[in-house]
Amino acid sequence: MNTLAVVLEQPEQLAVRRLDLTPPSPADCVVDIHWSGISTGTERLLWSGRMPPFPGLAYPLVPGYESVGQVVAAGEESGRVEGELVFVPGARCYGDVAGLFGGAAARIVAPGSRLITLPAGLGEQGVLMALAATAYHVTGPQGQQPDLIIGHGVLGRLLARLAVAHGAAPVVWERNPARTSGAEGYQVIDPEQDERRDYRCICDVSGDSKLLDTLIGRLAPGGEIVLAGFYEAPLSFDFPPAFMRELRLRVAAEFKEPDLIAVKQLIESGRLSFDELITHRMPAEQADEAYVTAFSDPSCLKMILDWRHVDV
Repeated sequence: MNTLAVVLEQPEQLAVRRLDLTPPSPADCVVDIHWSGISTGTERLLWSGRMPPFPGLAYPLVPGYESVGQVVAAGEESGRVEGELVFVPGARCYGDVAGLFGGAAARIVAPGSRLITLPAGLGEQGVLMALAATAYHVTGPQGQQPDLIIGHGVLGRLLARLAVAHGAAPVVWERNPARTSGAEGYQVIDPEQDERRDYRCICDVSGDSKLLDTLIGRLAPGGEIVLAGFYEAPLSFDFPPAFMRELRLRVAAEFKEPDLIAVKQLIESGRLSFDELITHRMPAEQADEAYVTAFSDPSCLKMILDWRHVDV
């Protein structure tokens, strides 16, 4: 069995080519992918070659952890049934080609335990489950909601929507005028227009390693900064301002299965929407062009690849 997949041969060199698939075990499912999203965080670093040392990082590799597809074969120990529409957070099924994160392919093999059945009618928006779970993981069910979010891309918007769903009304900093629209229940402003220095919880999703001192200067005493972006450069900060505020600094790690389940419940209850977050779509065969657009066009919030018409 084989598949067509996006393969990063080396930085900035991408192809869609056929790869052999690892035979499925009784605990595995075969999933035909309908759509896969392009991450402008980690995948940008993989594409550019600027990803810091990371477990499993080696070229050539298959990227992608934002895929939606249909189960076409379910192993007897997989816990799934044929025909289910599922979210696929990646796959490692390509033999000598690394699956980091392995979801950008026409067909994948993955353990049934890793797949999440999607709410009815979600369709292509299901690719946003990973980012929504990442946003949910920042606070979880009992955590403090951010009252300042840095960046109004998809992750920043999802953080803001989750905060609103939990009764908060955050401020979002965004310098790019093309990305300031779309706020409901929260405010988007240029940081130069913000004079507040009493934020209790600041969540940074920008990935900008030079922002820490600026953010520390906006904190209330005892405030917290949550690093929810992915940073290619070392982070540092001046100690005295952090000392005077008794700063708390937290890193939000990778989402877990409970985060995905919680997001699914929020969608099903109508408290969270993915509307107007997918802005660009291209056939999977044009992946090279799609990746460049995703990383260079500021109007592109989320680019998805359409695999439905690819001959697997």
